[in-house]
Amino acid sequence: MKKALEEQYLKLGISEAVLSFGNKILASLEGRFRQIDEIAEYNQLKVIHAMQDCKVSEACLLGTTGYGYNDLGRDTLEMVYAKIFHAEDALVRPQITCGTHALALALMSNLRPGDELLSPVGKPYDTLEEVIGIRESKGSLKEYGISYKQVDLLPDGSFHYEAIRNAVCDKTRLVTIQRSKGYQTRPTLSVKQIGELIRFIKGIRPDIICMVDNCYGEFVETIEPGDVGADMTVGSLIKNPGGGLAPIGGYIAGKRECVENAAYRLTSPGLGKEVGASLGVLSSFYQGLFLSPTVTANALKGAVFAANLFERLGFPVVPNGTESRHDIIQAVTFGSPEGVIAFCQGIQAAASVDSFVTPEPWDMPGYDSQVIMAAGAFVSGSSIELSADGPIAPPYAVYFQGGLTWPHAKLGILKALQSLVAKGIVAKETLA
Repeated sequence: MKKALEEQYLKLGISEAVLSFGNKILASLEGRFRQIDEIAEYNQLKVIHAMQDCKVSEACLLGTTGYGYNDLGRDTLEMVYAKIFHAEDALVRPQITCGTHALALALMSNLRPGDELLSPVGKPYDTLEEVIGIRESKGSLKEYGISYKQVDLLPDGSFHYEAIRNAVCDKTRLVTIQRSKGYQTRPTLSVKQIGELIRFIKGIRPDIICMVDNCYGEFVETIEPGDVGADMTVGSLIKNPGGGLAPIGGYIAGKRECVENAAYRLTSPGLGKEVGASLGVLSSFYQGLFLSPTVTANALKGAVFAANLFERLGFPVVPNGTESRHDIIQAVTFGSPEGVIAFCQGIQAAASVDSFVTPEPWDMPGYDSQVIMAAGAFVSGSSIELSADGPIAPPYAVYFQGGLTWPHAKLGILKALQSLVAKGIVAKETLA
């Protein structure tokens, strides 16, 4: 069987040297993978328990059209999300087009002219800069008279508590906490750290809304931001909680008033959650959520494998090979555009869909520099599937994530390494 397996990798363009190097790395990861599987098992049972408690039935999978009044499946799914994320209510809709849309919806529905938004964890993800108005854009918060303030993390990645206290003022209405690193090489925040920050902020002013951008973090730990006091937890269904099956969608889970505000903004004042047809996607929403703990675990194994492999080759990685994990993203810094491009082209070549396509940097909407994206996916843009991307800007880091199955994640990392070897960025001698 071992020989037959090696032949399959050779057919897919993986050299014996690259495969041997990868297998040496894997030999040391058995304990880490066991821990990941235990977390997946816990979260799988949590999801099943929530579905059973909310009495998910076959009728819930059918969906509605038109106005979507009395959509049993939609309303039950929102009960399931609220239970999983320890929230009073949830909004889970295909009409929420992506993670940025979900975050913009949560912000715009809970902030009013004259309010101030505070980020105590540094610069937000690039696509939120136009939502906030850091970069000028039509319909931004800034255009509606909502100001923005930012406190950067300390050099070691910890919170600058004194500066945060000084930044909070009478206008501060909402604090946004980005769990994942975005296009930065800072550490991802653990749920425990997020809880400590929320308690600190609530200690200054209990009425401040604390919103957590949970993208890429769902089911990586056994607890979620709602367990540590978040007023809103926000994410995308084409990331972890969609399990690779959700074709679109986003969620907001949290305090009933915050979710209600979001629903009125998504649809219309006076309508709120009562309308919004599910249009035949509920089966994939439910089944994707059911699969998401194990799918997330597969992606997490890929991230741990990548961290250890590229760290061994001398590249800076965040997190490093031994650190605890709080999202599925692995950053690898190459220090040159060529390294980022070669890595992404290797990931694309490992895809089941569009493997023959060669990704190149381009001026992607919402970003202030060229971005390269490798994403041969069944669902367009789905970053729970094997994918990698990065801005073509210093420090020239690539951000790898996803993999619906562990074997596919492994193949992706090996193809990325093979591409780097072919371009001369990684010397063959270093694999010995």
